[in-house]
Amino acid sequence: MKLQKAFEIVPGDVVAFVGGGGKTATLISLGHELAQAGLRVVATTTSQIAVDELGLMPFATTFDAGMAHLSLALGENRFVFLYGDIKNNLVYGPNASWIPRLLDTVDSDVMLIEADYAGGLPLKAPMKDEPYIPPETTLVVPMASLAVLGQPLDEEHVYNASAIDERYGFLLGNRVRSPWVAQVLRDEELGLRGVPSTARIVSLLNQTPPHGYARGRARLIAQLILRSSRIHGVAMGSVRSGEPIYEVQKHIGAVVLAAGMSRRMGQPKVLLPWGGRRTILEHIIEQLSLARVPNIKVVTGHRAGEVRQVASRAGADVIHNDKYTTGEMLSSLKAGLRTMPEYISAALVVLGDQPRIQPKVISQVMMSYAEGTGDIVAPSYQMRRGHPILIDRRYWPEILDLPDDGSPREVIDRHKNRIAYVNVDTDSVLRDVDTPEDYRQERRLAGLDG
Repeated sequence: MKLQKAFEIVPGDVVAFVGGGGKTATLISLGHELAQAGLRVVATTTSQIAVDELGLMPFATTFDAGMAHLSLALGENRFVFLYGDIKNNLVYGPNASWIPRLLDTVDSDVMLIEADYAGGLPLKAPMKDEPYIPPETTLVVPMASLAVLGQPLDEEHVYNASAIDERYGFLLGNRVRSPWVAQVLRDEELGLRGVPSTARIVSLLNQTPPHGYARGRARLIAQLILRSSRIHGVAMGSVRSGEPIYEVQKHIGAVVLAAGMSRRMGQPKVLLPWGGRRTILEHIIEQLSLARVPNIKVVTGHRAGEVRQVASRAGADVIHNDKYTTGEMLSSLKAGLRTMPEYISAALVVLGDQPRIQPKVISQVMMSYAEGTGDIVAPSYQMRRGHPILIDRRYWPEILDLPDDGSPREVIDRHKNRIAYVNVDTDSVLRDVDTPEDYRQERRLAGLDG
């Protein structure tokens, strides 16, 4: 995945990089990538970079050369680095107060800013006057490198390590652990210090290996970082590779549709027993939790009080669909989507009568989304689309605008080119409980009846 896609950069964005672990390399890689895509990119720093890194830019010029010169350079090179002065082998940016003027007068599409200094170290805590992130910034990228894992928490390996020790009591000299990296990056006084309230935040874990145990550790760090609802996503990869980002973990929720009348069954399907003392609904919520889906909304309708009690006991949030008698599945999905927090990027649509749902399948669907294969992701068994289906937030308005007699399938089919299918080895994605015979059959398949 390219950096532009991972960060969801569009013309007009002002992007600031903070933290440690490869900010300049990321800025340079992204600048080249955007220029190759036809965008005009101005880059600068509110801190400083090493003088030899200027040679990695297509063109560099001083702010004093003037706006006309900068505009001409942009036309010829598409990617231009703007600096103020060079002292002691360090390149300093122009006075940050000039950034609003740059945005107003220079015909660039994107501005990239290195807004922090870490001395080449893989993790940092800011000093008291760091970082300087211009208020016009639309995207902030807090960074760290996985190279810090296992290194001592000291000033040789971590920039301003004493500030991390003072805040958390990790003790200087101890080896840096995965949760520590997450805590620093999501901390309002450390990794998120100075971030404008209006800016999106996508963290970057650099030097993540493409495979193996270390990538799993990066995924764990990402999940811990996402405990902060301010952070839109966590990208993992290596910025010096051709495809620098392997995956972007985001906030994902689940809408469990449990409002049906169950006319053919004669009783609420979601309340039927399913193993031990659990109901089908409790079992489904448990499978979602095992797949690490933290935000689960259960939509109730028929016999709402009983369903609410069961869902709440299982740890899910509950929303009642007042239109459950006439609105069918669409009205329940709309009710669930409307209550999703703003920070949720995508939602899994989960059938409340699909008891053999598996955490493995849920994880496969979410991983496909994280790897950028599609904005809508569905499991497929023998070329047949099943559930749960993951739908990116960008399509929610279309679902919410459907008429009462519409179907979510209309929106999904409207965007066939954006669908990614995950081939699975179980027909559980196709099967639900609609009749007493279905229920008996699903129990046999699940090994619950001898």
